Amino acid sequence: MARTVYLVALASALSSASSTILIRQGLRGSTPFTGFWINLVVGSTGLWVAVLFTEGFGRFSVAGLALFALAGLIGTTGGRLLRFVSIEQVGASIASALINLNPLISTGLAIVLLGERVTLPILTGTVVIVAGTIVLSIGGWKLGVRANQLALPLLSAACFGVVAILRKTGLGHTGPVLGSAINATTALVAFTAFLWATGQRDTMACRGPSLRYFVAAGVAENAAVFLTVVALGLGTVSVVAPLTATAPIFVLFLSMAFLRGIERLTGRIVLGTVLIVGGVYLITALSGR
Repeated sequence: MARTVYLVALASALSSASSTILIRQGLRGSTPFTGFWINLVVGSTGLWVAVLFTEGFGRFSVAGLALFALAGLIGTTGGRLLRFVSIEQVGASIASALINLNPLISTGLAIVLLGERVTLPILTGTVVIVAGTIVLSIGGWKLGVRANQLALPLLSAACFGVVAILRKTGLGHTGPVLGSAINATTALVAFTAFLWATGQRDTMACRGPSLRYFVAAGVAENAAVFLTVVALGLGTVSVVAPLTATAPIFVLFLSMAFLRGIERLTGRIVLGTVLIVGGVYLITALSGR
């Protein structure tokens, strides 16, 4: 069982990293809003098909559905949309690393709101993460990234940090497949309503290579969310979180292979990413010891 948790969590990290690369490719010929909407359509469709062929509606409650719906509004509509914009504004590697700060947000909220104690690994991890963020930010500035652009992935991280608690709580009331479907569908309905209300219906049209990249990214992105939820159902947050947090490392390797000529990787970006991932490991894996 333990080995299964590790494999599922790492598969989620790789899937998330692949989605980041595919999104970056799709944004070369389209906009973040278009990519995000396609991402939601693909995810919602695939997850409802999974519901029909796996657990069905199975175990659920109104409270569980509400928690996953709220997670869809905060984590998917807010966090994932900001992720698309961040990838366009600061690049795949920097965005992935800064968004990876979300476990720090979750831990901070647990300490402030739930009264959880501060441990040495949390303090050490926080210092390492801050150092990594500074190094990464300096690397971004050297490439012309502005400070206000770096705020986008940080806001995305904040959304994902909040939603981790909602999803874990929701699993106590609703199955992972149905919960993921509710999560994605809520985001799709909310974002579609926003596009109609603001007269941006043309945003929901896409063709050519960007459409193919966005569809593939949608499959990978939502597979990552589903695999994370499954992993949380099999193991604890302290095991799953540090493994899924390795996604930026995968992004670095995939960027070198598939984004040559599109993005520049510098020593500061690589070092900053490694420090952030290491700090997240200290907080999520060792904070209870």
